[in-house]
Amino acid sequence: MIYTIKQKFFDSLIIFMSIMSAGGLLFVFNRNVSYMCFLLLLFITIFFLGKKINRSQLNSNVITFLSISFLFTINYIFAINDQGLNKYLYYIMVVLTSILVLFHFINNRSYVILVDRIYWILRLIVLHAFLSFLAFFFIKNSITIITSTHHECETFLNIFFYTTERGLMDLFGFEFCRNQGLFWEPGVLQGFLNMFFFLEAFIFRKSRSLLLLTAIVILTTYSTTGIALLLVQSAVFLFSEFKKNKWLIPFIFLLSIPIYIIFSINVEDKIQGEKQASFQKRYFDLVQPFFIALEYPLTGIGLDIDQFQRMRQEFYFSSSSLKSLQEQVGIESNVTSTSKGSSNSIMFLFATMGIPTSFLMLYMFFNQQIIKEKRWLWMLIMVVSVMSEPLLLRPFFFLFIVSGFTYTFYKITSFKHQII
Repeated sequence: MIYTIKQKFFDSLIIFMSIMSAGGLLFVFNRNVSYMCFLLLLFITIFFLGKKINRSQLNSNVITFLSISFLFTINYIFAINDQGLNKYLYYIMVVLTSILVLFHFINNRSYVILVDRIYWILRLIVLHAFLSFLAFFFIKNSITIITSTHHECETFLNIFFYTTERGLMDLFGFEFCRNQGLFWEPGVLQGFLNMFFFLEAFIFRKSRSLLLLTAIVILTTYSTTGIALLLVQSAVFLFSEFKKNKWLIPFIFLLSIPIYIIFSINVEDKIQGEKQASFQKRYFDLVQPFFIALEYPLTGIGLDIDQFQRMRQEFYFSSSSLKSLQEQVGIESNVTSTSKGSSNSIMFLFATMGIPTSFLMLYMFFNQQIIKEKRWLWMLIMVVSVMSEPLLLRPFFFLFIVSGFTYTFYKITSFKHQII
């Protein structure tokens, strides 16, 4: 079957919108309009430009939508505080868009094409991020501030974006602005950069120079999480290349040295230096929702982010429990309360939806059928990314949860059909 330019265009646009929905500034500043355009694009692609609908695939997707919606409904009804209905409608929209994206590629294309489009859009994101980092040194006096209700940053013609207030860094006398690309925070960009590094290194294997460029761009985010994931991937890549070409080993090893040095400086700065507030916030976001989940284990406290922020501002776990945990991990928490949302979206899931539902969601997340080669490494990148940024309940990442659900229901419905 010929994969036409028209099909590539619409598929690429769908994946671009899906990725942008996970921390992209397009959705940060224009969320409602962006989601409306996204849904419209999906409906047009599926119902007017797609193939005949596969009944079994449709059934598995419908059952997935109803099942997840049921879980949200139970959570809404049994939440400990009054929940905002509009918050749950937003999550239903996330589920719907994720299901429609997956259904389009399964019904009209294939998983292979889905991964291929993810690869090409991430490739563009890498190139844009590289240009964005270089451009800052020439346009830093020409950037202007743009604001929304929940975010503020600077831009140059809405092409390049920066957050100079907390993003300016000095490394060995070299001043630069942390690279955030098209996203609201460098920590979000690093996740997608590491995903591209994975796809280039272990699946597509098209360009070693592009792999090197991606590693450099990850360093420009100056993200502890991003550099740590890069080191892990580099080690795995080094091991795999050792079997094929031993002459590359010294080069790759030498390349890893500056990466490790920057990582060490970054970690020290985050734990003991000027940037330790960022580390303390993430550590608190790991610990406090865990104790909330233990106190409300069955249905959690509800998905309403406003209620969650109020709850965690007033929630205090016992000093003995905290002391015991700190003794186990060897890290002391300096934060006792916060009114902000959680950067750890897995712990947010446990605190807001309860332990049973969270385990079910995570099981389906790990049961995803989109990336199967070196699944453990891909899922490591995904899990670490959603544990450092509030991304799990966004369409691109939720797409992988939906993949696990639809695969499970498809096997059940197909088996029943064979029996009948």
